[in-house]
Amino acid sequence: MGDGTSVWNFFNAWSEIFQAQESNKTESLCLKNPPVLNCYIPQGYGPLYSLPYSHPDEFIRRYKSPLLKERIFCFSSETIRVLKGKINQMCGTTSISSLQSLTAFIWRCITRARRLPLEQETSCRLAADNRGRMYPPLPRDYFGNCISALRTAAKAGELLENDLGWAALKLHQVVAEQTSEKVSQMIDHWLKSPFMYQTDRLFEPMSVMMGSSPTFNKYGCEFGMGKALTLRSGYAHKFDGKVSAYPGREGGGSIDLEVCLAPEFMKALESDEDFMSLVSI
Repeated sequence: MGDGTSVWNFFNAWSEIFQAQESNKTESLCLKNPPVLNCYIPQGYGPLYSLPYSHPDEFIRRYKSPLLKERIFCFSSETIRVLKGKINQMCGTTSISSLQSLTAFIWRCITRARRLPLEQETSCRLAADNRGRMYPPLPRDYFGNCISALRTAAKAGELLENDLGWAALKLHQVVAEQTSEKVSQMIDHWLKSPFMYQTDRLFEPMSVMMGSSPTFNKYGCEFGMGKALTLRSGYAHKFDGKVSAYPGREGGGSIDLEVCLAPEFMKALESDEDFMSLVSI
């Protein structure tokens, strides 16, 4: 079981091994980021845990995705740099990241495309790597599942009536509040009441969930066929409002967003001039 950091470290390690074999350098091979396989076990627990199930049918669920439309939207490094600068200026800070800025932008645009009632709540989740947030911190290359889905929410009217900086600041604050204490509380809560995540219980209607990360070295994986032409994900974990952030092929800080929406919402998003003005064709 591993999160995105673990998965892409694994693939990159295999890519390094393959490339070393191709150049006959396996004897001197030293992985750039060897995985740390020492399992983290909280004090007073483990190493084995009992799940509250007596049969696999109690926790294995076959999620059937509704009808969706998926599209890749590309954002150049310059567009993201300008967007980030604009948002930080709005908020009077320099601490809001590129991904937080882009997440705020897509959250507002999707909410506008859905034409939600002004009083309806809409939430946004984004994944946070807890390795460096723990005390003591786990190694950067720790192999395991060490992420949290951080949530913030607002009424649709609030989100659309306030400027983009308002949404970005809400996302930034929920990330900043993910401290070692909060991570420990989350782990302790799960250990006392363990459960299995189910896709259909992981998201809320009319929400946005930002997954993956543009920092993963996805285009660096090479197995004799050259650099990948593009990135796509499989059918798992697809639902209305799921967004995945990938590094752009040209690098330099560009980001591609894989967006899944109900067809009518995707059509409205594609017709949104404010949104499409930032998309690279």
